[in-house]
Amino acid sequence: MKQRPDRLFAEPMAKVPDFVFNEDVARVFPDMIKRSVPGYPAIVENTGVLAGQFARPDSALYDLGCSLGAVTQALRRHVRADRCRVIAVDNSPAMVERCREYLHAQDAMFQELLPAEVVEADILGLDFQPSSLVTLNFTLQFIALDQRPVLLRRIRQALLPGGALILSEKLRFDDPTEQALLTELHLAFKRANGYSELEIAQKRSAIENVMKPDTLAVHRQRLLSAGFSQVVPWFQCLNFASLIALP
Repeated sequence: MKQRPDRLFAEPMAKVPDFVFNEDVARVFPDMIKRSVPGYPAIVENTGVLAGQFARPDSALYDLGCSLGAVTQALRRHVRADRCRVIAVDNSPAMVERCREYLHAQDAMFQELLPAEVVEADILGLDFQPSSLVTLNFTLQFIALDQRPVLLRRIRQALLPGGALILSEKLRFDDPTEQALLTELHLAFKRANGYSELEIAQKRSAIENVMKPDTLAVHRQRLLSAGFSQVVPWFQCLNFASLIALP
């Protein structure tokens, strides 16, 4: 499937609108995420590898905030537990439509993949099935702060013994020097991937009101308060990280 380059913020805007996962974003999302999130391909592929260690037979595997289904595809490639199924959920109609197209293309390329269902829904209103693996891949940061503990408690209640939540997020840092350093290094990453200063500035304006990162300490305490017994960071690249939370 042909991918388009991300040029959404390349031209000056009189007023930069808040970022939304609409059709324009869906068309360029693979290029956008790869050029904006350090370590993203490694997180996605290794989420599939990790899932293979936690998935249990006869259970659901959730990809919450699935966007175009990159994590879903990784789960299908790596998980071998019997009678598992992937449930990919997103509230963006444009993302859901294209996710289904990507999964159809994956079906044509591989045999014996896990069955996958793509659901257009708000993850805050999901009726979770018994699950052994749940992924929140750069999704929680877009959820309202007061709803984050509620969602995590519901995920914890749905997880079977031996299962896991894999949570990937952009981090903020309490130490101003650390925050400034990692912010500048992230900007250098974007410049190295071809984004102009205008694109960087306008994207920042678009997303700052809709994406609210937390510190690693806040993530850890929130997960423990939601009933998880252990929180293990397994990946960090600059100010982006991924955690495993065990029930």
